[in-house]
Amino acid sequence: MDLQTLLTFAAAFFVFAASPGPDNLTIVSKTVSAGPAHGLAYGAGMVLSILGFVIFAAVGLNAVAQALNENFRFVQYAGAAYLVHTGVQMWRAEPVIAARAPRGGLARLFMTGFLLNLTNPKMPIFYLALLPGVLGTRSLTVTDTAELMLVILLVEILVVGFHVAAARRARRFIATPRRIRALNRGAGSLMIGAGVLVASR
Repeated sequence: MDLQTLLTFAAAFFVFAASPGPDNLTIVSKTVSAGPAHGLAYGAGMVLSILGFVIFAAVGLNAVAQALNENFRFVQYAGAAYLVHTGVQMWRAEPVIAARAPRGGLARLFMTGFLLNLTNPKMPIFYLALLPGVLGTRSLTVTDTAELMLVILLVEILVVGFHVAAARRARRFIATPRRIRALNRGAGSLMIGAGVLVASR
């Protein structure tokens, strides 16, 4: 893949990744309430799911959809239910600052970040608009796929790192019960809305 195409994709993906959504707000919320490790754990799961979409693009979404066949609707509804459930949990969460991560908390956040983005309404935009818009309709080679995944990793390191660093610096200002509750409810509302949107597609 030529350098100009990679740079164009990097710029487009940066705008996509940095745009507001439940993922970035959740990274900020978890960093403020429980520390940077929590924000990074959620972000790592999110990035893994995005890389999965690149692999789907390489093998062809038609093949994937055909393999899922009638089970796709079940997966869609299950993902939507998970989003709503997670959003309700965040809405109801006590506005406290955790002294340390509970056992299994980071692994759970990693899986939440992964599963959320599998059903994130932004992801079809990424797959159906961003990739074809920049790369065209040609098939992706193994080299193309590796290069795109590297670009995505570098961009997400910047985006996730910025959100975690900014939230960490602002933690002293934001970390009051009232503001943490507002942050949690904002992220929870976005997740519930995303779940409803996914289920209605």
